[in-house]
Amino acid sequence: MGEIACATFWGKPPLQSMPKLIVYACPVGELAEQLEAYFSKSRVACSPNTAHQYMPHCTLTGFFEDTTNSIPKYTQTLERSLKRYRRSQPTPPIDVSKLTFRSEWHGLELSSDWLKKLVLDFVCNATSPTRKTPLRPKDWLHLSLAYGFEAEQHEDLTTLAQDLINPQSSVKWELRFYQQHLDGAWTCHQRLQLTE
Repeated sequence: MGEIACATFWGKPPLQSMPKLIVYACPVGELAEQLEAYFSKSRVACSPNTAHQYMPHCTLTGFFEDTTNSIPKYTQTLERSLKRYRRSQPTPPIDVSKLTFRSEWHGLELSSDWLKKLVLDFVCNATSPTRKTPLRPKDWLHLSLAYGFEAEQHEDLTTLAQDLINPQSSVKWELRFYQQHLDGAWTCHQRLQLTE
């Protein structure tokens, strides 16, 4: 876990003709350190669940596929969208509302109308003749801690999260443009600071 440097791999990337691409907002700082500790300890205490396949993140678009040659167009468009919306950026850019524990999902509830507008701008301006499906902005902003876990792990995962994660901890956010490879490895092609 931890910070992932851009243009580096998490795992070994296989050859892939149409990469799976996605835009995330990722935490850095104190909250990110707490999340890393939680993911590490929950993996050992309760075995891996679906959330362990990802770095801590808030999903901003659905996955989409396009050619490798299209990636610079997307990263340039995301950077332009951030520049357009920078003047109206609130502080903090993303509010961490609370920890939520449902029987099938544990996570942090997030909110940011500003970020939703920025992502919509990106979606509307990120055109590509080689992309086969439209980009889909996400409406529910959240950061998943655990899902796809056994029902009997609910209480242990809840207690662990409550012990390790303080939703009011200091946090900075980055916009990141990722590629997910067939073997589950990740390449970060761009990271843009939302907070300084």
